[in-house]
Amino acid sequence: MAMDIRVAIFEDNQLFREAMQAILNATPGYLCCGAFGDSHQLLPCVERSRPDVILMDIEMPGINGIEATQAVQKQFPAVKVLIQTVFNDSERIFQALCAGASGYILKSEQPGRYLESISEVYNGGAPISMAVASKVLGFFSNKNVILVSPSSEDYQLTAREKELLTLMIEGQDYKAIAERTFISYDTVRTHVRHIYKKLHVTCRNEAVTKAIQQELV
Repeated sequence: MAMDIRVAIFEDNQLFREAMQAILNATPGYLCCGAFGDSHQLLPCVERSRPDVILMDIEMPGINGIEATQAVQKQFPAVKVLIQTVFNDSERIFQALCAGASGYILKSEQPGRYLESISEVYNGGAPISMAVASKVLGFFSNKNVILVSPSSEDYQLTAREKELLTLMIEGQDYKAIAERTFISYDTVRTHVRHIYKKLHVTCRNEAVTKAIQQELV
């Protein structure tokens, strides 16, 4: 029997926090193991609740979500952090991803998308909406950010892997990629794992950045 994905919520909006807690606990495969209105006791709360994934608000009392993400990743590197916010400016997105966030979701998303994103993060993916992906790429372009050096290395990507990588650059999530390419969700995940291994990266953001800057697709 599959284990529930343990999710902790750090969110100062009580209505939103309680709504997400209720949705998680009412959905098979998910368990809200803690819901907190601020980050004042961040690390003790994480240690006590033992989450697999944290839904992290970017603005809340105590340290902000970006600083909190850095602290969690340093102390609990196995815990995945999914940043949630009403903000969608590229500076904040870039800071959050650099802090170690595994994904970034806007609060305007539907509950189903939240659950899908939590599952994707838990399984090693890096959910990021198309709008957010565009912001990130715009930030790279405007700031001339260079995260990887140009390379002539042949990464031995297959035609299918290049196709999926192109869709990842467009900001498509795993479900949308599966629908676009007529393959299963699990097959998409398998291909993405192979892409990460070949590119020597650990997450979607690194793969997308490397692909763009080295013109791999």
